[in-house]
This record gives sequence, structure tokens and C-alpha cells, in this order.
Amino acid sequence: MAAPPDNDVLWARGLHYSHSGSPALAGISLGVREREILAVTGPRGSGKTTLLKCLSGQLPPESGEVWFNSAPVHTLTPLGRERLRRERFGWIDTEPHLVPELTGWENAALPLLLRGTGNRAARQKAVEWLERLDVGDCVRKRPAALLQAQRQRVAIARALAAEPTVLFADEPTAPLHRPDRAQVLRTITTAARSHGITVVLATHDTEAATLADRMVSVVDGRRVGAVPAPEAEGKAACSVSA
Repeated sequence: MAAPPDNDVLWARGLHYSHSGSPALAGISLGVREREILAVTGPRGSGKTTLLKCLSGQLPPESGEVWFNSAPVHTLTPLGRERLRRERFGWIDTEPHLVPELTGWENAALPLLLRGTGNRAARQKAVEWLERLDVGDCVRKRPAALLQAQRQRVAIARALAAEPTVLFADEPTAPLHRPDRAQVLRTITTAARSHGITVVLATHDTEAATLADRMVSVVDGRRVGAVPAPEAEGKAACSVSA
């Protein structure tokens, strides 16, 4: 079994996965470098979400390998994968999944609190990100009192406040109106670059993909290409491309 490249924070080889007998991934191999923003593009149903879930340890692949910082993820126990997701990974879903009993700041601070961060420090960090995402007025409100777009921003703040090593974002701006998407995406990418966070972004929106360093296309569960994102052309290859 070949070891993953030293400069890849995430590395996957030959991933296969099926949903109810229907192939979702058909042998995808992929490397993601440290601090890279990688856009995984493709039409709906192409396997993007399944790929992100396998890379993040949510779904163990039926066959193939997933490595994080040169350590195998595919051989971890369910408890080990859960610990990895809690301590090193962040996840932004297409739909916000907030705890209805908690306020906006409590939802945003939840990963920090679960790690043992003190209440005051966790609240300060959560409020900071809520304000950066223009939902500072949602600090004391519960999800039922928020609009869908506000709930999604709280979910994004929750992922960013924890400052994960790798942030997985599955169509993170889907619930937002078009004028809001660019601002939220730029907040995510700016945060990633300033905090050294690696981002794997699944999207079928070519405008969103232009904020990435590199784009990989997936069709019918297979990787069909990898190119620099338009705005990434000309950046130093040693820091952003694979």
C-alpha cells in the first residue's frame, strides 16, 4: 500500500461507494494540499456529496483509502472517525441543522463547547463570526425565530468558529439569495486563507468555483478533470495547486 504524498493534507485513492446498489463513487482518487481551497464541481447527483462524506469520515468507503495528514481514516473505528470530525474537521451542509433549543450564539459555539472551551471564550468567538456573517442580531434568537438564510449563516458561523483543519462545504450557499451568495462565499474563503484552513467545496455553481484555487469535476461518480480555478491562475503553484 503506497503512502500518501507528504504535502497532501487529504488523500484518497480508488474510492467506491453505492447507495442502495446504485454506484455513487466509482474509483475516485484525489489529493488536497494544505491550505488549498478545492472546488468539486459537477451536476446534481454526480457524487459530490458522497465524496465529501467519505473524505470527512462520515461514510466509510466500500473500498479504497482515505488519509488525513498521512494517517488512515478508512481504518478508523466509528468512534475514531467521530473524534476526528469533532476535533479536526468542519462541515457546512446544504441545509442548516441547528439545535432548536439553543440560541444563535449557542449553536455557533457548540463545537467549541464540546471540545471543552470555556463558556466566555466560546461565546466571544461565536459572536465574532455571527457578526462577520451579518447575523449578529441573531445571537439570542432560537432557530424557529430565524429566516432560512439566517439559519444557514448561523450554521456557517458554527463551522468557522471552530477553526477546523479542513472545512467541508456541501453547496453551502444553496439556501441563500444570489446577492448574498458572493458575500458569504468570500467570508468563507477569506477566513480559510487567514486561518490556514483547507476547504473542500462541493458546488454546481461555476461562480462559486472561481473563488477556489483548483477545480475538480465529478460526473457519474468519476473524476473527469482538474484545472486551476480562473481567479487562481497565476498564483504560486507551490501553495495552491496539486
